Amino acid sequence: MVRLRLTRRGRRKRPFFRIVAADSRMPRDGRYIEVLGTYDPLKSPAAVALKQERVLEWLKKGAQPSVTVQNLLRKAGVLKQSKVAPAKA
Repeated sequence: MVRLRLTRRGRRKRPFFRIVAADSRMPRDGRYIEVLGTYDPLKSPAAVALKQERVLEWLKKGAQPSVTVQNLLRKAGVLKQSKVAPAKA
């Protein structure tokens, strides 16, 4: 199953995340299929940059977003364009 989730980048105590499409069996920072955007929680307000067309395409194919990514997509307004069931914790 393909999941939309975060991979951690950045140095110690300075996190920076990529939003990626990855196989659910891969480790958090392991191999991924495609980079779909970035998330920087240290900026005020937190900065989210997305490739909305690609995110919508993955959601149409059946990819399931993680809880955190689902919240980011909701804030960015992407989930309004797609009919996605809530993520399981």
